[in-house]
Amino acid sequence: MKQRIAIDMDDVMADTHAKFIKLYLEGDMPRYTLEELKEKSFHELFDENEYKAISERVYEVGFFRDIPVMEGAQDVIANLMEKYDVFVASAAQEFPNSLREKWDWLQEHFPAISWHNYIFLGDKSVLNTDFLIDDLPRNLRTFQGEGLLFDALHNRDDQQFQRVKSWQEIAKILL
Repeated sequence: MKQRIAIDMDDVMADTHAKFIKLYLEGDMPRYTLEELKEKSFHELFDENEYKAISERVYEVGFFRDIPVMEGAQDVIANLMEKYDVFVASAAQEFPNSLREKWDWLQEHFPAISWHNYIFLGDKSVLNTDFLIDDLPRNLRTFQGEGLLFDALHNRDDQQFQRVKSWQEIAKILL
């Protein structure tokens, strides 16, 4: 029997931060450059009102549908599927429009992953897999298997979990 891997979507398979940057730069008179937005999180740069305005964009229809694929994700996941049972575990219920949009996004960008292996949930502690690749330390804290923390600006201070900075690094560890 193959070992199992659960993979988060946002900021792991899908480059959600890049989508936020795009929306911000297309907005009214952005104050920060692309370089600044790649070095600091929105929490660090924005005041409470600015952060709320950009973060609420996740509730808009279409937000999740056209997020870019994280570099290297498609190739490495295809290779992982030869060795592991791969599941996509995403908190789709948190955002009303995201369930269908995430489904469609997976069908387009990862057609080899069966819909049987989509897990849309709120609490990842219920996952029964050997590995979880996620960008949120709170999900890894309650997970019973081995957690890999996918590097992101919003988690760079966390030292509790093994950090992976790219899909190529995941390949080195798991393949």
